[in-house]
Amino acid sequence: MFGYVVRRLLQLVPTFFGATLLAFLVIQLAPGDFVTRLELDPTQDRESIANLRQQLGLDQPLPVQYAKWLSGIFQGYLGLSLSYKTDVWSVIGQRILNSMVLVVLATLMIYLIAIPIGVYSAIHKYTWPDRIFTVLAFLGLAIPNFFFGLIMLFLAVWLNDLTDMRILPIGGMTNEFLHLGNMTRAAQWLFPFALGGTLIYAALFWSRSRRGQTPTFGVWLGLVLFGVSSLLMLAPLLQGPGLPERLPYTESPLWARITNVLWHAFPVVIVVGTSGLAGLMRVMRGQMLDVLSQDYIRTARAKGLSERVVVYKHALRNAVIPFIAGIGGLLPGLIGGAGLVEVTMAWPGITPALLEAISAIDVYVIMGLITITTVLLMVGNVISDLLLAWVDPRIRYS
Repeated sequence: MFGYVVRRLLQLVPTFFGATLLAFLVIQLAPGDFVTRLELDPTQDRESIANLRQQLGLDQPLPVQYAKWLSGIFQGYLGLSLSYKTDVWSVIGQRILNSMVLVVLATLMIYLIAIPIGVYSAIHKYTWPDRIFTVLAFLGLAIPNFFFGLIMLFLAVWLNDLTDMRILPIGGMTNEFLHLGNMTRAAQWLFPFALGGTLIYAALFWSRSRRGQTPTFGVWLGLVLFGVSSLLMLAPLLQGPGLPERLPYTESPLWARITNVLWHAFPVVIVVGTSGLAGLMRVMRGQMLDVLSQDYIRTARAKGLSERVVVYKHALRNAVIPFIAGIGGLLPGLIGGAGLVEVTMAWPGITPALLEAISAIDVYVIMGLITITTVLLMVGNVISDLLLAWVDPRIRYS
């Protein structure tokens, strides 16, 4: 295994050079450069334009430009943004964090919901619940994300007008002002339910553990969700009553800002995660049906093992192997953003910044995003291969 890891790490070096060089050349194939727009303006001084091109290094040959950019990469410098006249990381850093909020929440939602539903549908195939889940999955796959985002915005406007309250946000990531009084009163009303749910699931967890039984996935999920909800409400309960009713976002306490971002992210996460949830649910169902028909599953049942042990210990472990293989795409997906959904729902993520950089031919912003994505993709593939070897004992690397 150690030799395999070393070989894979060495293979990353030529892969990185090849990917970045190809991306740099493809970007340069576009006609013109960042300064070309100024040359088309007859009011601009030709000498000033030439000096600007020289200052930005755009007058040098492509190999020299690539070599200078590559030398900066080895020093942790992604280059200079031609549009903002500042370090590339200062331009894309916050945008990446904004996109990660969406992608991390959507990924958690997809895996926590799709895998249990897929397992349930496989065990109860061709029943009414299975057929309902199948129809919902096909709808989720058929509706494009950007169109679903428009539907969600329409739903938010309609619901807010109907109730004369802001039930759902309409675009953006934060509010200019936060109503801390409303947050505190909502926490006071919801906290008893969250605490009650935590105690109920904790009792179920303790009861099953005492009898020597493994707590089910539903017990684990309920305990985590209700427990985290209870903890999130402690801050507004303790600090909220002593704060003003209304504060600017930048002056509000941390718990209020986190709550506001999560509130704005809720409809966007639903839109982003719908297609992934539908697809993963169908794949999980198909994998479980295939594994449950294998000979070793029939042998396990013939030995008298309980159905829960057969399904969750023997079948599920082999059925999730394709999902572990897909982990390599999760890391670049974290900064890849939510695509056109970010544009549709006015979320300040990485996709709007990338579209702006492409429009302005801001080469080093584009290259910075490609570089980070390439590195995360390579690292993710190595991690995925190692996890596959750990989960599936049939895989051996010599």
